Amino acid sequence: MFKHKLVEVPSAAFNFCRITVAILVWISFFFRSKEMVLFIFLIFLFSAILKIRKAPMVFLYTNTINKIKKSKDIILDEYALAFAHSLGAIFSFIALICFYFFNPKAGWMIIFLLALLKTSGACGFCSALKLYGCMSSNNCCSFIKGKKND
Repeated sequence: MFKHKLVEVPSAAFNFCRITVAILVWISFFFRSKEMVLFIFLIFLFSAILKIRKAPMVFLYTNTINKIKKSKDIILDEYALAFAHSLGAIFSFIALICFYFFNPKAGWMIIFLLALLKTSGACGFCSALKLYGCMSSNNCCSFIKGKKND
């Protein structure tokens, strides 16, 4: 069975994290930067390991901008976010393996897919976070159910 652990983080820090990472993935894709993909992999990896409250991008925002201009807290599922970050790390790691050992074109196709998925999640649509919820409690993304979630 899937576990849930609710934690509070500043909503602006969470938004900063998901939007910034989506932008970084698109930059890596358009500029064909393998180094940026490695950086993205490390962000995802450390986010999965350290969990959401200490994830690099959330930590950065919380300890800089949020000190000046506080935002409301949002309640998130720590395990669902660890799952989402792990998937991001897996996608970016597979792309890196493709770049250096197999077919670089396949690696860029994976990064393009990751960019689409991150953008979808950053815009509040179906994301790996919602996928975790779908798998654990039948709370599926609206396009899977064919109707809007309440």
